[in-house]
Amino acid sequence: AAVAKTGRGVDVAKPFVTMQSLMGSLEQSSEAERHAMLEKLEEMQVKDTLRMFNGLVERCFSECINGFRSKILSDPEDKCITTCANKFLKHSARVGQRFGELSMQQQQQQQGGGPS
Repeated sequence: AAVAKTGRGVDVAKPFVTMQSLMGSLEQSSEAERHAMLEKLEEMQVKDTLRMFNGLVERCFSECINGFRSKILSDPEDKCITTCANKFLKHSARVGQRFGELSMQQQQQQQGGGPS
């Protein structure tokens, strides 16, 4: 099984496997079951997006905001937030890309025609 780790060493293979198994079972389901599974998949995607956004806010806020003396960000805080958010989003995109690569490899292996 493919295993991916985030930068913090957290195993993220379980959600990947869950979504993959959910998608695989769609082919063998009735219309009602397929609809329920698609709703569940959408719910999982929304939760994942919210988790990612909350992580971005928490990380960048704790890293960049130093005081509460003004209603607006100082120039260094603003630059830090922009840099932090860009790094976080690029990292998340790379993780998503890697999951796609792993998924393709697994599909090829299951079809018997891909590299191990």
